[in-house]
Amino acid sequence: MSREAATAGDGLSEGDHARQLRRAIVASTIGTTIEWYDFFLYSTVTGLVFAKLYFPQSDPLVGTLQAFLVYAVGFVARPVGAAIFGHYGDRIGRKSTLIATLMLMGIATFLVALVPSYNSIGIWGAVLLTLLRFIQGVGVGGEWGGSVLLAMEWSRGNHQRGFVASWPQLGVPAGLFLANLAVFAFSAISGDQFLVWGWRIPFLLSIILVAIGLWIRLGILETPTFRRLIAENKIERTPMLEVLRMHPKEILLSAFARMAENAPFYVFTAFVFSYGVTALKVSRDLLLISMLVGSMVSLVTVPLSGHLSDRFGRRRVYIIGAIATGLYGFLYFALLDTVVPFWIFVAIVVSLIPHDIMYGPQAAMIAESFTGRLRYSGASLGYQLASIFAGGPAPLIATALFATYRSGYAIAWYIFACGVISVVATLLLKDYTNKDISAEYDARSSPAP
Repeated sequence: MSREAATAGDGLSEGDHARQLRRAIVASTIGTTIEWYDFFLYSTVTGLVFAKLYFPQSDPLVGTLQAFLVYAVGFVARPVGAAIFGHYGDRIGRKSTLIATLMLMGIATFLVALVPSYNSIGIWGAVLLTLLRFIQGVGVGGEWGGSVLLAMEWSRGNHQRGFVASWPQLGVPAGLFLANLAVFAFSAISGDQFLVWGWRIPFLLSIILVAIGLWIRLGILETPTFRRLIAENKIERTPMLEVLRMHPKEILLSAFARMAENAPFYVFTAFVFSYGVTALKVSRDLLLISMLVGSMVSLVTVPLSGHLSDRFGRRRVYIIGAIATGLYGFLYFALLDTVVPFWIFVAIVVSLIPHDIMYGPQAAMIAESFTGRLRYSGASLGYQLASIFAGGPAPLIATALFATYRSGYAIAWYIFACGVISVVATLLLKDYTNKDISAEYDARSSPAP
């Protein structure tokens, strides 16, 4: 029997435990939705606004590169957040840590709306954006691991972890949908004034979402896994150092396995706005509507992929997604370059499906690789390390490749290379689908007496 199943010590009946599982899934999913709304809002606005408002003295392409460089700072900060909040998540609990990450992310996003443009304070506007983007990255760096564990560690049995852990992953398409919806709505409302004040309103509204998220998270219990660790006196004093010592292979393989999921995703959801508006000369609204529909499709494909990983294995499903993503890049740019609105719409909507095939099982695949007492630290660090060399630089690399070769196919080859790296890393990562993830790791990595 797995640790997650063996919850007799949680003091809850079967019915109460089921209710807590539902609450944990709702709390983690809504929380990650708010966090990713904040993060993707910045991503969407970067390609549409920041180059014009904060780097107006630059050539348009150079300004876009500068804006994406600031954007990448948030990804560099994510492993920092993983280290900080991974430590506290394994020391004081999942719930308390998640409340802190939500507040940090929400306040930073709200303050982005108040940053004056270049015309008001010169380069200091870009400096303030960079600082707030870094704080955003720290917050989201600590959010993912806790949200996944909050759901997964309430699940009973070994045969539903992929499906349960995929629900917090819905925060990505849900946050993407809300961010693009907000930008689309206030773009329509503000019209020609979008660059003046329209883009700021979605950032201001994030503070309302944060208040809702805090209210929900304050009403849940700590996970049975963490409470058992406390009862058995197995809390690690230095979890981040211990996980680096015990599981360096799992951390690195988790990070490289994300290459095909993380890097192409930000080409498909961030770079596409600058590419579509500046290179293809298509309307901003077409891109936003396409992204809205694509994110709605992901609300189905993410949990479906998590469920399929419970039936057919995490590694098998994940590799299928990596191969599909690596190949889709060529079709993606072929469709975009037709400059036909219908095919652009198809290209953007379909682009998220191969990503979702990986993203659904990814949470369980990474979290299962670490023992309970080090799981927040290990899973967070493995997941967020990819931000440095995958998600963060992806729009920057895509912009530089297009500037050099003036062709989307150069970017497609970059996406293909990411797919190859992910396939190799995933093959080397042990598959714990439907297996007991407690006994082996307690024996192999229990604290010294």
